[in-house]
Amino acid sequence: MRTAGEILLKTARGVVSVSPETSVYDALARMAEENIGAVAVLERGELVGIFSERDYARNIVLKGRSSTSTSVAQVMARDVITINASASLTDCMEAMSAHKIRHLPVLEASTLLGVLSIGEVVRHVIEEQRQLIEQLESYIRG
Repeated sequence: MRTAGEILLKTARGVVSVSPETSVYDALARMAEENIGAVAVLERGELVGIFSERDYARNIVLKGRSSTSTSVAQVMARDVITINASASLTDCMEAMSAHKIRHLPVLEASTLLGVLSIGEVVRHVIEEQRQLIEQLESYIRG
């Protein structure tokens, strides 16, 4: 089974991040540009939060706040659940399920490698299951 780090290498996106001072509007524009649902929030290279479309919906739209005058720091998730790059896809799914999150920052030592989405994890699990089924069918056929 692939690891979180291997999956990130396949996406070749790298770390997409904003600073805490970035406006919510600018963070959303960056997310749209990259076609992603969340960005890491870094301060002096350190992960201090994560900002997602869900944070926007709950903390800006539903509260009638302005995305141009609200900083990411005001609405981001601060208690960020992370996972080590050597973690398996099963570990990633378990962490996402247990904490009810859709985006999981992946660290190697204390360095952020990127953020895995639930969609990426599911895609790779399906791919691995297909390969396993093909191998088993080939073995059965002889």
